[in-house]
Amino acid sequence: MLQDLENNFSELEKKILLLQKNYKNLTEKFSELNIEHEDLKKRYDEERKKNQVLAEEQKNIKLYSAISGNPEHNRLMKNHINRLVKEIDFCIAQLQNSGL
Repeated sequence: MLQDLENNFSELEKKILLLQKNYKNLTEKFSELNIEHEDLKKRYDEERKKNQVLAEEQKNIKLYSAISGNPEHNRLMKNHINRLVKEIDFCIAQLQNSGL
């Protein structure tokens, strides 16, 4: 009976050591993954900012192309002018309503 208890204790001790080792490995892996996650977030933010800049540049290029008379972008130019006219009309209406 004492031998059985010692065997059980020895088995438990081995399992505890194995669990400690696994826990240590998992915490190390977690730390590595956290670092990788932060790096990926930074890269994502940088790429998103680059994408926004490129989208704005593309929009400006289309607008410049429309201004220069490119027939493919005439509709874009008309829409842009219409938007500007609506903004001006809205501003004029606000000025008239405020009594200026």
